[in-house]
Amino acid sequence: MSAHEQQVETLSQRELRNESGRVLREVAEGHSFVLTNRGVPVGRIVPLDAPAPTLSIVRPARRTAGWAALAPEATANDSPMARILDELREDRA
Repeated sequence: MSAHEQQVETLSQRELRNESGRVLREVAEGHSFVLTNRGVPVGRIVPLDAPAPTLSIVRPARRTAGWAALAPEATANDSPMARILDELREDRA
């Protein structure tokens, strides 16, 4: 383990709220914290110059669904909007 990983402490949401000044001073000194909410880890507070965690990217993310998949398909009965408006205007005359 590196020196950075050895300094990680657990910090509850309440402690962060009540002792934010102390926490910020310690982070500025190089300490890191694991932030918890009701005992469940939810995030990390680390100094800006801390090394980024190494994550290997196995494959790039791909978008497989979404609004693009819901595009309407053109049919033989589709008319241009101009023609539809002309037909509606003829009915008024």
